[in-house]
Amino acid sequence: MTETSNNDNNDKKKICVVGLGYIGLPTASMLAIYGYEVIGVDIDKKRVEEIKKLNFKTTEKDLMTLVRGAINSGNLKVQTKPEKADVFIICVPTPCIEIDGEKKCDLSYLNKAIEDIKPYIEDGNLIIIESTVPPGTSEQIYKKLSKEKKIYLAHCPERVLPGNILAELVKNDRIIGGIDDKSKEMAKKIYETFVDGKIYLTDTKTAEMIKLMENTYRDVNIALANEFAKICEELGIDVWEAIELANKHPRVNILKPGPGVGGHCISIDPWFIVEKSKNAVLIKTARILNDSMPFFVVERIKKILNKDSGKIAIFGVTYKGNVDDTRESPAEKVVRKLIEDGFEVKCYDKYARNFIVPLYSLEETVDGADIIVILADHDEYKNFEEGTIKNISSKVKNKLIFDTKNVINKDLWKKEGFKVYILGDGKNA
Repeated sequence: MTETSNNDNNDKKKICVVGLGYIGLPTASMLAIYGYEVIGVDIDKKRVEEIKKLNFKTTEKDLMTLVRGAINSGNLKVQTKPEKADVFIICVPTPCIEIDGEKKCDLSYLNKAIEDIKPYIEDGNLIIIESTVPPGTSEQIYKKLSKEKKIYLAHCPERVLPGNILAELVKNDRIIGGIDDKSKEMAKKIYETFVDGKIYLTDTKTAEMIKLMENTYRDVNIALANEFAKICEELGIDVWEAIELANKHPRVNILKPGPGVGGHCISIDPWFIVEKSKNAVLIKTARILNDSMPFFVVERIKKILNKDSGKIAIFGVTYKGNVDDTRESPAEKVVRKLIEDGFEVKCYDKYARNFIVPLYSLEETVDGADIIVILADHDEYKNFEEGTIKNISSKVKNKLIFDTKNVINKDLWKKEGFKVYILGDGKNA
């Protein structure tokens, strides 16, 4: 593996970015701002029109400004079909699907993207895959494409945190895996125009594995925290206090427990390793444990209520705080299970654009509820003022609140007569 530094070498090639989602749109816009001629492609006609008219919804700071600048510069054009370019960057989703009881990577979107650009590929073109894939995927794609054209191919996995994508797109170090040395260098020239972080070069299979390892590391750590939460509830210990004090050790960094793991990376990527290796025993166990947390939360709700029916007010359905992304959100499993078990459920989340059930206002959600359950750590819930809590208190039937993220101001809620329960707090279970 070699390290390279940023330089000003930029051939200003024409780039076609396929997939204008959470990663593709910022990447295409950033490249356009840096002077490339960029064709942004998405098969979703509605999405394309929203981008053109600058009326798409986003919680990403400054993304709208970036896209507006890219379009107004004339360097970014968005459309539903690819066209000839020097470089093709693939940023389509690779979700997880279950086949015969085994979870595997769904490569259908990636394969469709490759088929769509195939008629436009010419000798000497570079294909860059940013989509997260199992090790060996890039090699397979190269073998198919190289039979017809002399191409170059690289894998450059995205490395950004939703909610802070633009800053991390520029500042974070990047890994580029090339099918050969020429592919690595060609891809490096593209990314070094806007990446301030260091760029490390390797082969495609290693780059694919690195991305999976990064997210699997966090998934396993969260699984450990969730297991600690279950144990502490059983033994009458406050897991949050225990974790805080354990992390005072200079070589310990336990993450936080919660209702499960969501999003398009951490909850999915470890399965791509399990799919490829029989040795992924710990990884599979961690995945199963984290996937079980929503059901643990449901049983905890029933225990608090001491009954198998009632009205549940859910606060927060996105997979993490202050973002609009509900993909793989633990809230989905919690809500589905509660409804399946006969509970009436209403959900409130000012960030979420859509969810599996209708979303209500704060007042509608808490009206007549038996319990409030917090499933996302939005700042709003951390910063509820006394007046807001008092208003909520007047509408809730039973003054019970179960915080699975440990974010609320417990003293304020207790002041209004609420009995407060925290996931993993065995002292007050």
